[in-house]
Amino acid sequence: MTPPPCRAATAAIGARGEEAAARLLAERGLRVLARNWRHGGLELDLVCDDRGTLVFVEVKTRAASGPARPDEALTPAKRGKLVRAARQYLAAHDAWDKACRFDLVCVVHDGATLTLEHYPHAFDLTASLGGGDPAWQPW
Repeated sequence: MTPPPCRAATAAIGARGEEAAARLLAERGLRVLARNWRHGGLELDLVCDDRGTLVFVEVKTRAASGPARPDEALTPAKRGKLVRAARQYLAAHDAWDKACRFDLVCVVHDGATLTLEHYPHAFDLTASLGGGDPAWQPW
């Protein structure tokens, strides 16, 4: 079944944004371990290693002329889904002992031009659950 043209175009733009984000992170020294990792209805856009820290990266791509910025799409509900997906990844890879963080890469496209911004530690779970060390993870 072929997706409708509009949905296919949106998916292609999203894939282009994820590819650009992976290149940016690799240039910054992160090693991409997985792309579009899925478990059931959960997905992680990119999973990277940053000198021993697992980095779960959400990539948000939006049009420059669009009504919303990419970072506005990282809602509390989306953060919850990312945490659930990260838990599944850690379980699948027996990586509960790894330090982890959540990053965001915002991609704005204006025709063929892409502008990327990387936000390390876009959110964490420590403040709400009492941890003081950024590498501490309340799994």
